[in-house]
Amino acid sequence: MTVKRLEDFVNEPILDFTKPEHVREMKDALSKVEQELGREFPLHIGSEKIMTDKKITSINPGQVDQVIGYMSSSSQELAEKAMNTALSTFETWKHVPAAERASYLFRAAELLRQRRYDFSAWLILESGKNYEEADGEVAEAIDFMEYYGRAMLKLDEDEHGLTKIAGENNRLTFIPLGVGVVIPPWNFPLAICVGLTVSAVVTGNTVLLKPASVTPIIAYQFVKIMEEAGLPSGVINFIPGSSKEIGDYLTAHPQTRFISFTGSKDVGLHINKIAGQTAPGQKWIKRVNAEMGGKDGIVVDETANLEAAATAVVESAFSFQGQKCSAGSRLIAVASIYDQLVEKVVEKTKQLAVGAGSENYPVGPVIDRSAYERILEYMEIGKAEGRLLCGGEKAEGNGYYLKPTIIAEVVRNSRIMQEEIFGPVLAVAKAQDWKEAIEIYNDTEYGLTGSFFSQEQDRLDYAVAHMHCGNLYLNRKCTGALVGVHPFGGFNMSGTDSKSGSYDYLKLFTQGKLYTQKQ
Repeated sequence: MTVKRLEDFVNEPILDFTKPEHVREMKDALSKVEQELGREFPLHIGSEKIMTDKKITSINPGQVDQVIGYMSSSSQELAEKAMNTALSTFETWKHVPAAERASYLFRAAELLRQRRYDFSAWLILESGKNYEEADGEVAEAIDFMEYYGRAMLKLDEDEHGLTKIAGENNRLTFIPLGVGVVIPPWNFPLAICVGLTVSAVVTGNTVLLKPASVTPIIAYQFVKIMEEAGLPSGVINFIPGSSKEIGDYLTAHPQTRFISFTGSKDVGLHINKIAGQTAPGQKWIKRVNAEMGGKDGIVVDETANLEAAATAVVESAFSFQGQKCSAGSRLIAVASIYDQLVEKVVEKTKQLAVGAGSENYPVGPVIDRSAYERILEYMEIGKAEGRLLCGGEKAEGNGYYLKPTIIAEVVRNSRIMQEEIFGPVLAVAKAQDWKEAIEIYNDTEYGLTGSFFSQEQDRLDYAVAHMHCGNLYLNRKCTGALVGVHPFGGFNMSGTDSKSGSYDYLKLFTQGKLYTQKQ
């Protein structure tokens, strides 16, 4: 049998939807999945499938009268049952050899490849993605399984550069922490859910998986595929539910060893605060791995290729309706090319049609009514802070549709330049020169992604040294990090800079144990 090595990892290719056969396959998958909508789904605790009276209703944000499914909702009692199951399972799972743990990820990855279109269809219907965004997410989920499985094999064999001395044999190993609470976001309800979960599982931990309440059905499909891959019961315990009822309860639980979270700054800080309080009977400092969003920006100087920069700005700002923590929601342009660049950006934005993801429109719905109303409020704030160039209002359709919006001539301390909107709103600011543009870029509490466009190498080098973010891209868009290629995580209020999709990421779910044997 061929050993899967990390050095041989290759990202899963993305499908090309300019080819009719791929479009046909996707439409067939959508028709198939639509026949499965409206069902009730259970919790998974150990080997038990538990239906509860209290349900979470998941709807299609692009067709709000279409129910995706009714997900059972966990109580604190069931959360405690899941914790006890995870604790019990951990005692055996932590001793399972690394190669065997990794094998479950490889099997699951192959199953996901076989059902690629079906999983994309669930994403399209439950989260409002179009074909390209959904397929890209499924590919990323496969990447996480393949990459972390291979990384675990490497971690198990790694000698970690220990210095050898006479008379002793020394070994540094990384052993699992225990039971973790995994809280993925709704905007990447498959890929990030998979990444957060399998990284913890493959390192020997057991988890309580609490998916986002607006996208629980796609998370359920992931849990099913892990079960089909043969993962032992109790390793992943699936407990959707209210953050206030079970999220805080599990974060504060004395047996919780770590929390992996992706979401908003406010929720991430709340989790960090609770996790920092030592509960009676707690024997450890809880570890929090948090990715908490951004206010990402693209800086363009007067030497840049303006056509390439404009294309990157539009893709970064409006792909998946700006609902990415990496979305380029700020454009900072040097004064001498400001008008020319903004004209190109507006022209390209006006070409974006708004409609249902199932029809593969470039811009789809935002996730729910709460987001829809909040973004509309920010559009009004932006109109008062700058000059509206396009959008700024609702779009037609039986869903949460908004027109891509550009607001120009805003100052650096305006709300739409400082606050994460998480929607299709781009704020544009003018700088006198490229160094001031970088200063404006850095003037935020976040530090996740950024881009700098220039044809001068010394300026690119300066940007690398001075733009303060976890993921900086030169002469390309600031979205689209690939597993293993662009380790992902940010500075400041963007989180703990955990660098998902990297070899070192697995160490966050382990503790180093050095043992020495005298010869």
